[in-house]
Amino acid sequence: MFFKREAVNDYKSAKTSDTARYAAFFHRMLDTGIHFAPAQFEAAFISAAHKAQDIDFTISAAKMALEPSYQESSKELEKG
Repeated sequence: MFFKREAVNDYKSAKTSDTARYAAFFHRMLDTGIHFAPAQFEAAFISAAHKAQDIDFTISAAKMALEPSYQESSKELEKG
């Protein structure tokens, strides 16, 4: 997951993403008990051990964790 306006197509474009925003997202998810990789350059996987309710919980937690980043981005767009 990359916090960046433009598409991430390669390592060079990934390196220009907002690592501070990812770190904030990571910590908000951790606060809910969801353990993502601590660096945005790592992968996340779903396994057969994850039940539908686990995935639903993760989606709900991610929506809440992403809200502050969405609000920050909206403010930046308004500034121009």
